[in-house]
Amino acid sequence: MSASFPSTGAEVLVLQHLIEDGPAYLGEWLDAQGIRWDLRCAEAGEPYPESVRGYRGLAVLGGAWSANDDRPSLRRAEALIREADALGIPVIGHCLGGQLMARAFGGRVERLSQPEIGWWPLTHNDSAAAREWFGEPREHTVYQWHEDSFVALPPGAESLAASPACAHQAFAIGPHLGMQFHIEIDPAKIKAWLENPGQAYPVKVLLHRDSVQDPASMHAGTLQHLAGSQALAAHIYSTWRARWPAG
Repeated sequence: MSASFPSTGAEVLVLQHLIEDGPAYLGEWLDAQGIRWDLRCAEAGEPYPESVRGYRGLAVLGGAWSANDDRPSLRRAEALIREADALGIPVIGHCLGGQLMARAFGGRVERLSQPEIGWWPLTHNDSAAAREWFGEPREHTVYQWHEDSFVALPPGAESLAASPACAHQAFAIGPHLGMQFHIEIDPAKIKAWLENPGQAYPVKVLLHRDSVQDPASMHAGTLQHLAGSQALAAHIYSTWRARWPAG
């Protein structure tokens, strides 16, 4: 290992939990910026590293698991999040990744009264931190697929955004951002999820029409909202990158 970076020369570590929940647009953005990154996927049998020392940024992806599941890889992810905080390495969490951040810093994750699946609007609270992370427009339409959320934020965290079905869509704590939504989404990822959405998905569509979209509505939403989502993603990722320690 060099003095500045891991032996791979990578600046960013990306933790992936499930094979079906890859980095998607995050990887595309990192590549476009010329940023070298390491990817570890727990379901593929790739153990998470013992330390994040030497990286400049840590990204934690989503997945169908609950953050409260008794899985060693989830507890390892939480330990790496805490170590990153101690080392001044900014962390960005997507859906399950944001929930793990909440747990790692002392918050609480629970099942919501209704799931949130598809393209849905969120509104940021117009605080200085919210404007920095999300820009001046207060409302954005983003992609969701979750049943749990961080219902109690960690001490010192600032809530940034909410949606009708989820009171906490994002929080900032220090240089870190935890999100409940999938800002890394791309069409291939949506297609893969809809090909295997789980047996309960059709029932959720019937029971929660105000928060769960059917496939046709979701595909129409992708055509309408993907460009805006990826523009917001580029802004969020650039804001995260601006917090990285000097290399």
